[in-house]
Amino acid sequence: MTDTVVIALPHFAENADRIARFLHADRKEYSPTIFIHAFREYRRIVAVMSTGIVVRVIAPLLHNKWDDPAVVVVSPDMQYVIPVLGGHHGANVLAKELTGAGLIPVITTATEAIRRESVETIAERNSCDILNRDSTRSVNAAMLDAEVPVFLVSGPGMVIVSPNVSILLRKGAYVVGIGCRKGIREEEIISALERAFSDARIDKGQVLAYATTEKKKEEKGMRNAIAQVSGNLIFLDDEIINAQATFSSSRAKNLGLKGVAEPCALALSKHKELVMPKRVYGRVTIAIAR
Repeated sequence: MTDTVVIALPHFAENADRIARFLHADRKEYSPTIFIHAFREYRRIVAVMSTGIVVRVIAPLLHNKWDDPAVVVVSPDMQYVIPVLGGHHGANVLAKELTGAGLIPVITTATEAIRRESVETIAERNSCDILNRDSTRSVNAAMLDAEVPVFLVSGPGMVIVSPNVSILLRKGAYVVGIGCRKGIREEEIISALERAFSDARIDKGQVLAYATTEKKKEEKGMRNAIAQVSGNLIFLDDEIINAQATFSSSRAKNLGLKGVAEPCALALSKHKELVMPKRVYGRVTIAIAR
């Protein structure tokens, strides 16, 4: 199944068919509800019609730039292709791809307009996800003025960064929140993770990051265990943890926290959805969010 659809008014059907063949995309005729369907089913949308129509129709459907599909408009005269949504999230790439169909891309995102890459573009090129998405605002702004360095850090290791540094990790759908008793052993953590992955029916290769409270920085057993599974262990401060919603009672209130496993998993997750509420495995507590 393709992830791309071309939508057009009946008058521009011939041009739409040409684009659909070029992109190996699905082809749909415009209707008042077609964009509702397209937002659910596709990651890339090409609209052959006026920009004004597209803007009015998609405005009520917008959620956030990380989840919305990339939308480009092709001018009815088949001269220009204009990214109107998700420029850094696939629309610019789609517009440039359509140069092969004879169209001229009109790129308006600031970084690409001055021929610089964005954080999102670099992440996609390296098959990475952006862990701290809010950082992209300041990093992309800095890229407008100068080259921003990119550092490769090989693990095992730990990196402490400021909020305006974007962290790119290998792609993954899940964040695993971990709480543990003091003096936890490496083998206890690994055993708990194996049981949790089995219970949640996910594979460790689908994990973006592991997260816990910064109060556990000295737990060598936890650090070694996550290194053993080739994972990325992120320590979160109290403010971030306590800003998250929690669904289960927790002894962490004795540490000044509303919880550990659940809020740590939610804090770094993309969709803020618990797929496995916290479970206790011996002296380890694990929650998994998507």
